[in-house]
Amino acid sequence: MITETVRNIFKIADLRKRILFTLMILAIERIGTHIVTPGIDTAVLAEGFKNLQGTLFGLYDLFAGGAFSKAAIFGLGIMPYISASIIIQLLGAVMPFFQKLQKEGEEGRKKIMQYTRYGTLAISAMQSYGVAIFLQSIQIADGRLAVPDPGFAFQILTIITMTTGTMVIMWLGEQIDDRGIGNGISLIIFIGIIASLPSALGQEYVVFSSGQRGLLSEFMLIALAFGIIYVVVLLTQGMRKIPVQYAKRVVGRKVYGGMNTYFPMKVNTAGVMPIIFAQAIMFVPTTVLTFFPESDFMITLKGLFHMDSWFYWIFYGIMIVFFTYFYTAIALNPVDVADNLKKQGGFIPGVRPGKKTAEFLDNILTKITLPASIFLAIIAIVPAFLAKWFKIPYSLASFYGGTGLLIIVGVALDFLQQIESQLFMRHYDGFMKSGKIRGRK
Repeated sequence: MITETVRNIFKIADLRKRILFTLMILAIERIGTHIVTPGIDTAVLAEGFKNLQGTLFGLYDLFAGGAFSKAAIFGLGIMPYISASIIIQLLGAVMPFFQKLQKEGEEGRKKIMQYTRYGTLAISAMQSYGVAIFLQSIQIADGRLAVPDPGFAFQILTIITMTTGTMVIMWLGEQIDDRGIGNGISLIIFIGIIASLPSALGQEYVVFSSGQRGLLSEFMLIALAFGIIYVVVLLTQGMRKIPVQYAKRVVGRKVYGGMNTYFPMKVNTAGVMPIIFAQAIMFVPTTVLTFFPESDFMITLKGLFHMDSWFYWIFYGIMIVFFTYFYTAIALNPVDVADNLKKQGGFIPGVRPGKKTAEFLDNILTKITLPASIFLAIIAIVPAFLAKWFKIPYSLASFYGGTGLLIIVGVALDFLQQIESQLFMRHYDGFMKSGKIRGRK
């Protein structure tokens, strides 16, 4: 059945062109992650980065697809764009100007996109300057520097190179949106995370072939991986359907409304953002402590904030629960939903329109967000737990949960939904002849 579906995909000329174009753009992006910024000793850089895997720099490298640890021209990845998008979204919750733009439809969306591009440029320039200073500070035990000739010229070159690289990545993502298939920015992050999977599997094969882990343990790990992915899919796709009725309206000789539908309220409205926020904050102490000289007190602090510490797991979980509620409150405003329903003549059966509807929606949102936040916290902690208790290399354990797995599952589902929609528009069966991928239009 899958073979027939793939054959149907490539029968459709437009869909085939879109998929091939998307693959070409992703290949260009991966090439850019291997082109090193001029003026850097790559051997020294690789040695210096071995001590930074558990810090904020390691998290940044994950989203940059390994380009940051290589100081590549795409070293900043797409993170400046994501940061600018988040800032604009947060401003939309507090500033009337951005709130107005969000309500202006397509024109407002274009203006917001333009401000996001300006923000991306500014953030990229600032971050690339910080990266240049950071690269100049890397020195290994034998005294060699990652940047043999530091100075103003290297800083300017790095700013121009990496800022341009980020803007090119943003442009590539927009090309996928326009001429490819799927969400361009999400696919770029997805391919960057997936790029490290072959290496991680290779390490696991070495462990297995050397007899350090038995066949039964490997089967258990594979079963655990499928189980976690299943839970993540349920969390990503789960929703609470709120019944909505629309009153009949007579305009001239036509009758509008009078239908029953539902408002889909996602269980995990915040998506992967709570883990990203919490992980960034949890890595700050570890990152800061790397700049202080070694002492018993510093070693104790580093131990508390290390990924295999119980203190780290508990505090990390609490942060994820907090940010899940925080980001959900920003992403979905029950008052706005209630007002829109009222304007469109819709109402929830048994609930008065307006304030009561907003309170009803807020109550449901609060209840379904709690299990979602707890599941997010558990999924985020699983990689560190497996790395500590089952001695799995963290490069592989990271695919058992955390930010990487949530992004992989979310982007893969979205990509499949878009392909399936294209197939159904042309009267082909989707990926499954019985059932459907939830979210398909």
